[in-house]
Amino acid sequence: MQATAVAQPNIALIKYWGKRDLPRNLPAVGSISITLSDLYTEVAVDLMPELPADTLLVNGTEAPSMLARISACLDRVLGAQRPRAAVSSTSNFPIAAGLASSASAFAATTVAAAAAAKLPLTTAELSRLAGAASGSAARSLFGGFAELSNAGDTIEVRPLRDIESWPLEVVVAITETGSKSTSSTKAMEISRLTSPFYDSWLQQQEHDLDIARAAIEQCDFAGLANIAEHNCLKMHSVMWASRPPMVYWNTTTMRCLQTVRRLQGEGCNVFFTIDAGPQVKAVCLPGEVERVRRALADTAGVQAIMTSSLGQAARVVARRDD
Repeated sequence: MQATAVAQPNIALIKYWGKRDLPRNLPAVGSISITLSDLYTEVAVDLMPELPADTLLVNGTEAPSMLARISACLDRVLGAQRPRAAVSSTSNFPIAAGLASSASAFAATTVAAAAAAKLPLTTAELSRLAGAASGSAARSLFGGFAELSNAGDTIEVRPLRDIESWPLEVVVAITETGSKSTSSTKAMEISRLTSPFYDSWLQQQEHDLDIARAAIEQCDFAGLANIAEHNCLKMHSVMWASRPPMVYWNTTTMRCLQTVRRLQGEGCNVFFTIDAGPQVKAVCLPGEVERVRRALADTAGVQAIMTSSLGQAARVVARRDD
């Protein structure tokens, strides 16, 4: 039995940083995100009882370093007594580089595995399973704007607004194409254990979520821009004050922020956000996307530009029964 699923990465506007239960991968704070449309990961899961062990191809190349997490994800979805699986993952954007590739990869893997085994799981159930593999993957089960609520023994994700009712655009400035030196999971633990700002980060998150949620409900771009940039800078301040400091930015990252600030000074409706990596995501209104794209492309050091509108939920695109 084989199924193929596609999932888009999501960009957190109100960030998730830190875990309250590391073994179960439960985040320390809630978060709000937007799912992208033009960036994607496609995962094929082929359940093959004759296989002696799981196999994994990532963009056509064997990826043994990633196999353990994929196998653990399959165990959660299908059970430990499942047949072995041949998994093939393809992304059209850099992986492990601060572009939420793990979110789209584990969301797609979860959906494809359940479809291959014909499991009648709800979106909420799939979201929790994906989130157990990668905290942000839970949000990629939903399109448009989504909020991850963090309480009790589990997580819940709910849609806040669909892509038709507020069609924002995202311009991604790629400032570095290599993998980041410290994984997000490891960096979160370093921050939790050593950053003097970590407790303050936890205490202020509900306030930021409330403001962002209200801005999304009212389609208030300026209000969302304000709180998203503030929340982003707070998260990176937590990282920078860790020991050792977790600094993902590079010189070009800073230049891109200056470009966004210049555009804002000229009246452009745009704001920035940056995840655990050096890439800058500029969120803007549809009429501003070409202006923002050109300005970031002209910024010294930018290696590539990707643009995307808001996208839909993770979904099955093919299924085959042998």
